[in-house]
Amino acid sequence: MSAHHIQPITEILEHLAVDPDKGLAEAKITERRKQYGKNSLRDQKHVSFWSILIRQFTGLIVYLLAGAAALSFYFGDLTEGGAIVVVLIINAAIGFTSEFRAIRSMEALRKLSSVQAKVKRDGQFNIVAAQDIVPGDIVLCEAGDIIPADVRLIECTNLQADESTLTGESVPTDKTIEIPTNADEDLPLGDRTNMMFKGTAITRGDGLGICVATGMTTELGHIAALTEMADAEASPLEKRLDTLAGQLIWATLALTIFIAVIGIYVGKDMVMMLKTGIALAIAAVPEGLPIVATVALARGMWRMARRNALIKNLSAVETLGATTIIMTDKTGTLTENKMTAVALRTSETAIDLSASPPAVPLLPNSPEELAIRVAVLCNDAILPAPNSTDKRIGDPMELALLQAARHVGVEQTDQQNAYHEVHKEAFSAQTRMMATFHRQKDDPDTLFVAVKGAPEPVIENSTYFLGPDGPCDMDAKARQNWAGFNDEMTQKGLRVLALAMKNTRSPDDAPYQDLTLIALIALLDPPRKDVPAAMQACHTAGVRVIMVTGDHIGTARNIAEQVGLCDTNAAALEGKMLQAIDLTDQTERDRILATPVFARVSPEAKLDLVALHQKAGAIVAMTGDGVNDAPALKKADIGIAMGKRGTDVAREAADMVLRDDAFPSIVMAMHQGRVIFANIRTFVLYLMSCNLSEILVIGLAVLSGLPLPLLPLQILYLNLVTDVFPAFALGIGEGDRHVMERPPRNPKSPVLTKQDWARIFFYGALITVGTLGAFSMALYVYDLGDQEALSVSFLTLATGQLLHVFNMRAASSGWISNDVTRNRFVWIALAICVVLIGLTIYIPAFSRLLMIAPPSATGWLLVLGGSLVPLVLGQVAKIFTKPVDQSVSS
Repeated sequence: MSAHHIQPITEILEHLAVDPDKGLAEAKITERRKQYGKNSLRDQKHVSFWSILIRQFTGLIVYLLAGAAALSFYFGDLTEGGAIVVVLIINAAIGFTSEFRAIRSMEALRKLSSVQAKVKRDGQFNIVAAQDIVPGDIVLCEAGDIIPADVRLIECTNLQADESTLTGESVPTDKTIEIPTNADEDLPLGDRTNMMFKGTAITRGDGLGICVATGMTTELGHIAALTEMADAEASPLEKRLDTLAGQLIWATLALTIFIAVIGIYVGKDMVMMLKTGIALAIAAVPEGLPIVATVALARGMWRMARRNALIKNLSAVETLGATTIIMTDKTGTLTENKMTAVALRTSETAIDLSASPPAVPLLPNSPEELAIRVAVLCNDAILPAPNSTDKRIGDPMELALLQAARHVGVEQTDQQNAYHEVHKEAFSAQTRMMATFHRQKDDPDTLFVAVKGAPEPVIENSTYFLGPDGPCDMDAKARQNWAGFNDEMTQKGLRVLALAMKNTRSPDDAPYQDLTLIALIALLDPPRKDVPAAMQACHTAGVRVIMVTGDHIGTARNIAEQVGLCDTNAAALEGKMLQAIDLTDQTERDRILATPVFARVSPEAKLDLVALHQKAGAIVAMTGDGVNDAPALKKADIGIAMGKRGTDVAREAADMVLRDDAFPSIVMAMHQGRVIFANIRTFVLYLMSCNLSEILVIGLAVLSGLPLPLLPLQILYLNLVTDVFPAFALGIGEGDRHVMERPPRNPKSPVLTKQDWARIFFYGALITVGTLGAFSMALYVYDLGDQEALSVSFLTLATGQLLHVFNMRAASSGWISNDVTRNRFVWIALAICVVLIGLTIYIPAFSRLLMIAPPSATGWLLVLGGSLVPLVLGQVAKIFTKPVDQSVSS
């Protein structure tokens, strides 16, 4: 990209072949539009219907089920193969519906606004769509305009631009037509004062410039391209579910081969043993796992959507629960993105302007009253009446001065009526001061001059300062005292202005001579009121919060301390310091990893910080609203963008969008993420113990010479009915209200821990004992016949699995009243399952398909006795089981 900020304007005009007095001709505009294209960023890819659908048929578990279906068709078992295909379709339908809704909701969030611009063409100013601007266009920008392209200034008057979305600076940048002193090609964007950048906004004044870059060649486009190059990370849940699926496949293959070989070795028919292997494969894979996981995640997404947190990817719900570090921007995320006057310092007193009721004694002509008067009169902003619907207009700093005046009872309109403005000396980057001349209503022959500016030049140009008894000489000691007041405020990260005045007779008099310094006023971009509590919640939950901002280090430190992100002794680093650090040195890396505040950080440095923490094993969430945040938002494990203040580029890069821009919504989302993972772990434990019981029932029957107690289609039906609905109910529970009082789980921990696997085998063995016991008694004790014995086995296993859901209560909870029994969805799920099982018994079409006959009274007693075994013994075992933290186990 060309360094337009250091090129003489005459060279730029000559290169682009344009006369600034006439602008481009229409013929050239058409030619250049063909050459450069539209002035727009690269269109975001629309996620198509088909790409979402195809994604539902990927994953290890899906591949295993497809393989089982293929084997069934190969051996002529069309019913079993068709049933597996139906399972795949059901799974895909649920996943597709959830993901499609999430993606389309995000697309609906994007606000399509048509930005317009004023350009001079053929000697006349015209309003055109911003996308139609081409390099060489002469662009006019006024207060309130959005800059449509990168523009080099030719003329400007009192021009300021809000570049916070691009640079992170909360204070508007003063603009000039001059080439910055000692400027080079790598000058930071915030210091390129003769440039205006696409996507930023004019807060004051007006300017005329020449368009030098459009679309993807602008600074905004450069960062958008950088975002596209950042690699997106798979979520922790996706990685762990894939690991679990891989473990299941290897376990399935090992068990299938082992039992098939043993069966063939003892003389059983090879074809029958292959069919049994298919049944075992079906039994081993929890078909309900992807279905219930998707629904549980979608449920969490919809809950958060009602709380103004929009999730783009379902897995991001859980990722927040595993987050160990939040890297947050300052401007607009931790702060209000507006200036607030917080302190007034006169020669004798320091006054808190934020106190309520106001602590400012506004006695006539007192230093306090005169300071407020100057702050209101020497001001270009417009603050509407309290009940007005009009928009606030002007520089945030000047609006803050007007708001402070209103807080102490002084209105802008009243002052303007009493002191009519007759002349204004605009703020200049050279003088760093502004002055306004006012004719006093009570003394029309005397002009009151109000001056505000940077403390150093105002103090230097002041001959007097205002004491409690009137003007005093500004001697060397007084200058030192006022300089000390200024240092005291700036060290706290505050922006300080000096307020001064004088009386004169003519508006032509020099505005900055023989001034009387009245006071210093300090301003702060205030933190959001709800952030400290949210920050404390993060600390309680064991989550580190790190500030990464483009603002000054003093301001960053001050805000970080105010919101409770760090204490006064915490380290802070600037971006230029990061560049000088040797990252190959472990000591230096550890210093960066321990630093809580980073200031003046470039987009590239943000990416490096995210990657550094990820390599150290952290799960990183990145929050932000500006374009400069977008690359890190995409690189982070989960990116969190602001919906109200955020840019389109940031929202596209993020996994979650906060529609209310509220930092506490992140804490709510983290709570929900932890609950979701705990629920997933609980229903996986339930599914796996149920499916293990099916493997053991078939495997032990084959090894012991018993007939098959279950047919493949019966197993598949059980997995869809008795597994999915209870597991679904467990997956959407409300969860533990104290989950945020514990640290995040170890990011490297699997979905199921060693203790969870032990519980799975224990519960699976209990269900197996009850089922094979009832099956054996039906065959050999009561001689009920093969058909009824098969029905007894099926119904015992089905009922035992349904009652097993009550074993999922926490060991520390009560027998009768607990999280499971209070979950209304559990009772609904059980009722549905009872109805579906009843269909297999009493509806002929179902009973013929599944080869089930209604049991006799004896058969029903065997079913009841066998199904109670896992429930009774499981509840007894909980007496001797230590409570397990399901949400943060490592």
